[in-house]
Amino acid sequence: MTETAIDRFCAGITAATVGHADVFCPDVVLDATVPNWHFVRRGRQAVQAELSGWFGDPGRFDTLRRTPLPDGELVQFDLAWEEGGVPHACRQVHVLALRDGLIARDTVWCGGRWPAALLADMEDAQRAADRASDVVDA
Repeated sequence: MTETAIDRFCAGITAATVGHADVFCPDVVLDATVPNWHFVRRGRQAVQAELSGWFGDPGRFDTLRRTPLPDGELVQFDLAWEEGGVPHACRQVHVLALRDGLIARDTVWCGGRWPAALLADMEDAQRAADRASDVVDA
């Protein structure tokens, strides 16, 4: 089976090499929605530079779901990594459109970068919500 640009994109995220991966068309567009902001980067160098900042440390996918689309793939993931000795995680969805076997457009939604302390707060809040729903269901 032939490795695709999207296979290399995913591998580059976990290896922290996506900013140097040969996966993007020269005129690629990154259309990103991040917490409290939206922006667009155009061109291979600008997109690679942006994604190098996002995925600067090797990590692992805790979840990875790839759904074929007529012109590419929908890629959803939870990524975990260590940054400066502190565990971090993020959740992202990328709608990747291909042209001539390379990524021509990446429309992405990112929930944010969450350090260990915030992850612990989210886990505590979820446990409290789960306990509250158990009381309601009883």
